[in-house]
Amino acid sequence: MDFNLYILLKFMKVKVKKSEVSGKFFIPTSKSHTIRAIFFATLASGESKIYFPLISADTNSAMEVCKGFGASISYNENKKFLTIKGTNGKPNLPENVLDVGNSGTTLRIGVSTASLIDGYTIFTGDHQIRNRPLEGLIYALNNLGAWVVSAKNNGKAPVIIKGKAKGGKTDLKAVTSQYLTSLLINAPLFENDTEIIVTILNEKPYVEMTLKWLDMLNIKYENENFKKFYIYGNQNYKNFEFTIPGDFSSASFILVLGALSKNKIILENMDMDDIQGDKRVVYILKDMGAEVNIFKNEKRIEISGGKLFGMKIDMNDIPDALPIMAVAGCFAEGETHLLNVPQARLKETDRIKVMHNELKKMGANIEELEDGLIIKKSNLKGCNVDSHFDHRVAMALTIAGLFADGETIINNAEAVNVTFPNFFDSLKKANALIEEI
Repeated sequence: MDFNLYILLKFMKVKVKKSEVSGKFFIPTSKSHTIRAIFFATLASGESKIYFPLISADTNSAMEVCKGFGASISYNENKKFLTIKGTNGKPNLPENVLDVGNSGTTLRIGVSTASLIDGYTIFTGDHQIRNRPLEGLIYALNNLGAWVVSAKNNGKAPVIIKGKAKGGKTDLKAVTSQYLTSLLINAPLFENDTEIIVTILNEKPYVEMTLKWLDMLNIKYENENFKKFYIYGNQNYKNFEFTIPGDFSSASFILVLGALSKNKIILENMDMDDIQGDKRVVYILKDMGAEVNIFKNEKRIEISGGKLFGMKIDMNDIPDALPIMAVAGCFAEGETHLLNVPQARLKETDRIKVMHNELKKMGANIEELEDGLIIKKSNLKGCNVDSHFDHRVAMALTIAGLFADGETIINNAEAVNVTFPNFFDSLKKANALIEEI
């Protein structure tokens, strides 16, 4: 990247003013599906095609890591699909350190992929990645025959992995679902069968997504109510073609925008039959009082504001929605309780603390809990806030600024490039008063 462009992106600020927003939003495709597809194709035989992959910083990180493992990856001319020639279950030993950037999904899945290789692989990432936990996955892989160590002995990246993992039996504290997803994707390629006893599982829908992929690719496993998994070893992945659906995690910001607006907001590229857990946000907002119409056959959702009422929401399955649901709570009558989501503290930032502190700057009546937030209806006022380099915080604070009095400045707004690169342009087209500084 050109150095001057890098500096501009690194320190981008966005100025937001109260706006009357209306119009259509084409929601970008799913980051979670795209990264899984890239890894499955890397481990498969032959050539796979991935249609409409998300083009973002995180998915670029996944592609670079998988190229390091020996996959051949290329876009077609208009970037409508990726062609990936896989490694037939035998990834190469990377020639250099693998840098995952800001992508926690890439790191967690990649660590288990590295355990398939007879040699040393080193992973690192940006300052946020180097502060995100890996202990449960490190422990499990060491039980399964790999040698995995945190370079700083703190259970975080940089991390060094030497294979080959053979399989066997382990327990797993999946404080993030990505630990279990990582093992489920790679264990079919271990020499022996693998038994995983799951003692903690957060974010179950993301594991359901991974299992849907395993089913599609004809992988043999047994699932005992998400408490125990038995994965048969010495299997292989065949090449495939897959079309990536729209991302409900990204859509949640536009859904809340619609729930707070006087005008109708239309979201396109929304497949309500997809396995993604964050589609639950649609129903939560409807229960809070928003007017919601779902057109399944057309993959379209229409939403507009009603009088919102606060409610108690178990957020364990949808932790990525915590930042934007905290914003929704500021405009709902009574109290909104976002509960049972301790893993939100383990994301790109401690999202519970960050959203508490940043919304409080704007005048929110908000209380921080160990596992969530309590928000009372508040009169938000624009001020200087910070994304803390977290894409979901940046987008949530932008939506807050569109309904706050005065002017809101969001620092480090470039973080949106992780999952929703055209977020600000999409809002501008819908008449949002946004200026990039």
